[in-house]
Amino acid sequence: MTELDALADELDRRLATADAVLAARYPGDRGVRQPVHTVYVPADQYDAGTVAAWAAEAKAALASYGGSADELAAAVELPAAEGVYDRAVAKLDDEPIEDLRIDFEDGYGTRSDDEEDAAAIGAARALAETVKAGTAPPYHGLRIKSLEAPSRRRGVRTLDLFVGELASAGALTDGFVITLAKVTSVEQIEAMVVVLDAVERARATPRLTFEIQVETPQAILGPDGTALIARMIGAGAGRVTGLHYGTYDYSASLGVAAAYQSMEHPVADHAKNVMQLAAAGTGVFVSDGSTNVLPVGDRDAVHAAWRLHARLVRRSLERGIYQGWDMHPAQLPSRFLATYSFYREGLEAAGARLRAYAGEGESGYLDEPATAAALAGFVLRAVECGAADQAEVDKLTGLDSTVLATLAKRKPRS
Repeated sequence: MTELDALADELDRRLATADAVLAARYPGDRGVRQPVHTVYVPADQYDAGTVAAWAAEAKAALASYGGSADELAAAVELPAAEGVYDRAVAKLDDEPIEDLRIDFEDGYGTRSDDEEDAAAIGAARALAETVKAGTAPPYHGLRIKSLEAPSRRRGVRTLDLFVGELASAGALTDGFVITLAKVTSVEQIEAMVVVLDAVERARATPRLTFEIQVETPQAILGPDGTALIARMIGAGAGRVTGLHYGTYDYSASLGVAAAYQSMEHPVADHAKNVMQLAAAGTGVFVSDGSTNVLPVGDRDAVHAAWRLHARLVRRSLERGIYQGWDMHPAQLPSRFLATYSFYREGLEAAGARLRAYAGEGESGYLDEPATAAALAGFVLRAVECGAADQAEVDKLTGLDSTVLATLAKRKPRS
């Protein structure tokens, strides 16, 4: 053994604990597609026909106020990128909602126990019906009330009833997600892990996961000055799959006046920057929030709301946040138009840069492995949401999906 070999062995011993912590806390991509949005529907308004009804209302809004591709692009102030309009229309037919959350929190409110029990059972049965029929969105689940003292028992009871109904119907899928609202402490995340352990045992379910809704200042900055959201991910014992920004609760908690509460307010950007830092490398998705300016009313009002929504969606995408909330069926057209425009505008350049990185031609960029990973991730996300086809991406990049996934440092997609 050489002196350098002995030194390397010593370094391995010294850094073994740090290496193990790094591998455990930052496992990277977890091998699942990230939806472009989450749609929230109050529990008492959800039934087995909800997704079809949202699609129909979205298409009706597009037909009434969309006009042609060029007219809509001008009205919404998006570039008239080739294929965007047709792809958005097709999306409303094929997969209008990528992620559905049946809401038992603010969207549902406080009801009697009997009423919420009935709503939990009824909504779960309706969701199970769509899962069995193959019409459920690929991701779906519920948002429960927080583990704060006043709502703790109610949130746990609703979760248990809902999961129990799905389990008994054989309708718990890999796409099932739970959202925990108004988290204020690391201890609540530890408690949620205990709750899920208990529900799994009682209901004989597969492993359950959950998202943390970041809508309180305590989730961003703890009393000791640390960013508690990073500790919350660790406290989730591998069960945390997402961080979702709550636009209005968070802004209101910081004293922002209602007229100025927005996804683009500086306090929102700060919170989301911290969320992105905490989630980086962990495999935990980050989602932006929503706009409460709805596309309803006359043509001018709808166009104004679409312009705002499309701009906010684009803003999130440019900042590396690939998911957001939609609260009204008529927001689906602007969601998909803005998302598809973002990807299609950048597709050709990304393809050329990936070709050059692989050694074919020149792109005018000197891309390093980290940038190549971002480029590959960009085109793969475009395919996953419907903005591009795999054959189109293969032709543009000269690389197949397996090579692109390797470049992007992705696990095989499930």
